[in-house]
Amino acid sequence: MRAAQVMSPTILTISADASVFDAAELLVGAGVSAMPVVDGTGRIVGIVSEADLMRRAEIGTEPHKSWLQRFFADDATAAAEYVSFHARRVTDVMSKPVVTVQEDAPLGEVADLMAKHKVKRVPVLRGEVAVGVVSRSNLLQALLSREPETTASRSSDEEIRREVEAVVAKQPWSSPWPTNIVVSAGVVHLWGMVPSEAASTAYRVAAENVRGVKKVKNHMRRMPASVGMGI
Repeated sequence: MRAAQVMSPTILTISADASVFDAAELLVGAGVSAMPVVDGTGRIVGIVSEADLMRRAEIGTEPHKSWLQRFFADDATAAAEYVSFHARRVTDVMSKPVVTVQEDAPLGEVADLMAKHKVKRVPVLRGEVAVGVVSRSNLLQALLSREPETTASRSSDEEIRREVEAVVAKQPWSSPWPTNIVVSAGVVHLWGMVPSEAASTAYRVAAENVRGVKKVKNHMRRMPASVGMGI
């Protein structure tokens, strides 16, 4: 799936020359935690979030530094912090550069960017113009849309058994000891010994993802550490 397929097409933005009070009002009114900042052409130049507005002189929330922190702080850092806590314009407090994706970006890329930059939402662009936003909630909505159907499958028990065996055989965690897979009326029974609980869980998950499987009963047992592999 692509970003354009799951994004929210309504995007809240604010002008770079707006005040921090305008930004706070929009964030509270819309019930969102962040929004892109745009210039006169509609191009995204930054993003302003609740975190950018939490530390403010007006409400006495500036961080209090110890004398040691103040001693080692350089002039540039002190100046930047003063601007952050006292500036009245959005352009002076916004975060930049902005993490964005193009509308044809695969969801894997979107998720990677969110994790790497520790952000909850990513603006979606068409060229340089914002056309939507993909949030963590949108990714969960995409997951729900792919939930397997629970209706009865036409796959036979033997077809299901062969498919489970084929999936497991490709995995590096498949058991070195003999295992058996029995399928009855769409219910998969897993038998045998495995080297770890993680491997047992992996067998179950692999079977659950095969089309037509109604239920998985995992009878696998962990092989005692004292038992060798016989090789």
